[in-house]
Amino acid sequence: MIDWLLWIGGLAALLVLGSVLALWSYGRFARRAVGKPAHSLPPGNDAPLDRLLAPREAAHPGASGAMFIFSPQEAFALRRNLSVLAARSIDVQYYIWYDDRTGRLLAQELLNAADRGVRVRMLLDDVNVLGRDPLYLALDRHPLVEVRLFNPIRRRDRSFRRGIELFFNLVRYNRRMHGKCWIVDGRAALTGGRNVGDVYFGAATGRRRNNDDLDLFLAGRVVGEMAEVFDTFWNAGMALPISSLWHKRRTSLSRLRARLARDRRDTAVRDFLDRVDVALRGRGWASGQAPADTATATPRADTCPLPPLDALRWSATTALIADPPQKVLGNGQHDWLPEELIPRLTETTQSLRIMTPYLVPGAAGLAALSGLAARGVRVEIVTNALAVNDHVLVHGAYRWYRKGLLAAGVRLHEFAARPGPSAWPARPREMLHGKAMTIDGRLGFAGSFNFDLRSAFLNTEMGILFDDPALLAELNDRFDHAIMPDRAFSLALDGKRVAWHRGAEPPVILEPDSTFSRRLVSFIVGHLPIHRWL
Repeated sequence: MIDWLLWIGGLAALLVLGSVLALWSYGRFARRAVGKPAHSLPPGNDAPLDRLLAPREAAHPGASGAMFIFSPQEAFALRRNLSVLAARSIDVQYYIWYDDRTGRLLAQELLNAADRGVRVRMLLDDVNVLGRDPLYLALDRHPLVEVRLFNPIRRRDRSFRRGIELFFNLVRYNRRMHGKCWIVDGRAALTGGRNVGDVYFGAATGRRRNNDDLDLFLAGRVVGEMAEVFDTFWNAGMALPISSLWHKRRTSLSRLRARLARDRRDTAVRDFLDRVDVALRGRGWASGQAPADTATATPRADTCPLPPLDALRWSATTALIADPPQKVLGNGQHDWLPEELIPRLTETTQSLRIMTPYLVPGAAGLAALSGLAARGVRVEIVTNALAVNDHVLVHGAYRWYRKGLLAAGVRLHEFAARPGPSAWPARPREMLHGKAMTIDGRLGFAGSFNFDLRSAFLNTEMGILFDDPALLAELNDRFDHAIMPDRAFSLALDGKRVAWHRGAEPPVILEPDSTFSRRLVSFIVGHLPIHRWL
C-alpha cells in the first residue's frame, strides 16, 4: 500500500514539475514573440460612418446609442456593410471565426477594406483556430492586415509534440477569450453572443444547427470604451502574432483570393446572399442610402444599407462591462465582469429573467437564485434542452442544479424549438445561443456572458448594461418568444422527478427528444466534480 501511494505521489510530482516547466518555457517564448503595441484609430470627420453618425453623436453628447439585432441575416449584413463603409480601421475580436461560407465572405470584406487602405486587426481565440491556421495566415500576409491569437499553443502542426504541449499546458489552455466585438472607424461597433460562421447567420446546412442569437449595434461613447478594451487585449502578452507561431509555413494571399472568388460564384453562397438582400429590403434598411447592388450581391460603399439609424436608443447610462485579459491568469477578481454584474442580480426585488445557452450556477449561484425566489422575486430562466444542446457535458453539469432550482421556486424553461414546416427532416433543430438578462424591468444586460462557472471564473467576457425602456421591452419580447410552447418546455417537479410541459400536451418525464446515450453521459457528468471546468 505504501509503495502504491509513493508511486502515485511520484507521478503527481512529475506532472506538477512538467506543468511548471511547460509554463516557464511558454512564458519565455511569449516574451520574445509578442507583437509591437498598436492602438485604435480615433474617429474622423469625412468618412461615410462619420457623416452618418457624427451628427447623431453631437445631438447626444456623452451618450451611447444602441439597437438590438436579432435577425441572423441582418447580423451578417451589418458586419459586411460596416466593413464596406470602413475608411480607416476595422478591429474584430472573436472566440470563433469559422472557415465556412459566411466566415470566408466576411474575410473577403476585410481583405477588400485592406485593399482600400483600411487597417485591419483580427484578434482570435486560439482554441478554435488551432488546426485551421491557413486562412488566417493568408490574411496576415496582407500588409494592412494583422492577425493575433489569444493564449495560443506553440506547436501548430498535428504531432506528438503538440499533444505533449497541450497535456502539460491544459490548465493555461482551458482559459479562453470568449468576448466578441466588431469595431469600425471608431464610430460603430457590434457585440453580443454571435461568433462568425454559418450557424450564427442562418446559413447552416446539412447536420449543422443554426443558433438563435442576438447582437447590439452601438454608436457614441461606448464605442470608444470598446476600442480601449480591444487595445488592452491586443497589446497583452497573451495575444501573439500568428506569424510568430509559423516560421517555415508559407501561405499565398493570391491563392486565398482565388478561393474567395470561387466561393462567390457558388450557388449556395448566392442563394444565401439573396436571402440576406430580401431580409434587408423587408426591414427597410436604407438610412438615406440605396439598397445593395443585387446583380453582384456586393454592396457598394456609396449605396450600402444600414438599419434605420433613427432607431438607435441614446442614453448616458449605457455602458460596457468587460473582463481584463489578465483574468485568464487567475489574477484577482476585483475588476472582473461578474463583480460588476452579479451584485445587480442579487439586488433584484421583483423579477429576474435570464437567457443563457449554458446554465451551471454553482453552489453560490444556486443559493443566490434560490434566495431571490424565497423573497418573492419572480426568477425565470431559459436555457437549452438536452435535445438541442451542443455540449452534452455542460448539460450534465446543469442537470445537477435543476431540481434544486425548481424546488426553490425558480421558473425553468428549456429551449427546443419545433422545426418549421419547410425544415429538412434530418436537420438538427435550432439552438438558443443568446446571452441576456433583465432585472426588475429597469436594467438589462446582453453580451457574451453565459450563466455558468466557466464564464464566471475562466473565460474573459464582455457585454452591455442598459436601462432604456424600449430596449428592455424588446429584450422582454425576445424572452417571451423564446419560451412560447412551440419553442420551449416549461419544467416542474412531479414528486421527486422533473416533468417537461409543452402547452396543453401531456407532460414528459424523460428528457424530451433525447437519446439514451446523451441522457447517460449527462447523468454521469452531473455527478463528477468538474463543473467549474466545463
